[in-house]
Amino acid sequence: MNSEKALMKGNEAIAEAALRAGCRAYFGYPITPQNEIIAYMARNMMARGGVFIQAESETAAVNMVYGASCAGVRAMTSSSSPGVSLKQEGISYAAGADVPLVLVNVMRGGPGLGSIAPAQSDYFQSTRGGGHGDYRCIVLAPWSVQESADLTFLAFDLADKYRMPVIVLADGMIGQMMEGVVLPPACPAGSLPARDWTVGRMAGTAKDGAVRASRHITSIHLVPQELEEKTRLRFERYEKIKAAETRFEYTAPAASGGPGADLTLVAYGTSARVCLGAKMLAEKEGIRVGLFRPVTLWPFPYEALEKAAGTGPVLTVEMSLGQLVEDVKLAVLGKAPVHLLGHSGGVIPAEEEVFAEIKRILGRKRA
Repeated sequence: MNSEKALMKGNEAIAEAALRAGCRAYFGYPITPQNEIIAYMARNMMARGGVFIQAESETAAVNMVYGASCAGVRAMTSSSSPGVSLKQEGISYAAGADVPLVLVNVMRGGPGLGSIAPAQSDYFQSTRGGGHGDYRCIVLAPWSVQESADLTFLAFDLADKYRMPVIVLADGMIGQMMEGVVLPPACPAGSLPARDWTVGRMAGTAKDGAVRASRHITSIHLVPQELEEKTRLRFERYEKIKAAETRFEYTAPAASGGPGADLTLVAYGTSARVCLGAKMLAEKEGIRVGLFRPVTLWPFPYEALEKAAGTGPVLTVEMSLGQLVEDVKLAVLGKAPVHLLGHSGGVIPAEEEVFAEIKRILGRKRA
């Protein structure tokens, strides 16, 4: 397959896009609802000249990714919520050593083992680091099978560009649903960015006998001032990421009516798809609704949301009981009232429910 259209599950599109992005090492452990990713990699990775290992645990899998990336290979792992919790130590180590890797989290209900139904309650974990220490991960949130492929492909480029972990955060519905997808063309051989920082080519081991300095990749810095300096430099890089890589999509109200929206919906993933349906229902009754969808959950598009929301009411819709809404409040800084419609445990909001909440907030009676 090259750049043709296919009918695929979101999980399958993620896996195929990773292969086309040059991923040649996959390490994972089965868990619902992301098992199609590991199954796809098991069937296809070795045929693409790569390495597939079903690890003995999630902890082992993420550290295998760390090692493969240090050796110069584009590598990834995937899991669902409880499994991702077990990977956080390795993600923190990768962030602390400036090692690029890609993690896919197809979220399910929690906390604990929770349910296997779709959820979005890993938002805090992904956007606030997740493990110990001062660090961030770029977080990409697809709302379709097409974006599942596109953002996974992008994740590998961003991980290499900024030498850091990148998370593709999809809820279970996005991973399991089937849609048409135009797959990205595969990276040509030899086109991937050079990794001149990886291990190997140690002193005296080159074929020409030349002596080269060894490369030691580590996240440990025992002198506090040295660790602080490394962390400050990393946060300077994060500021550059905020300026260059913040992504969002805003769907304005229907053309008729006055300027601005009566209400702005904010959502990502499956919740955003539901909100699009609710927006259409509202507009049939003459209610002007805007839909703001953050594509990067980190860096979060604070300035763009502040501009889109104005001073009108904002309704955050999420499959968690109040996580995304915290960033929405930070974005509007008290200039607009912020409301929450949240579900948990794998319950998906309905279009009619969102529409009813829009009318309640605006003080309109049911039709």
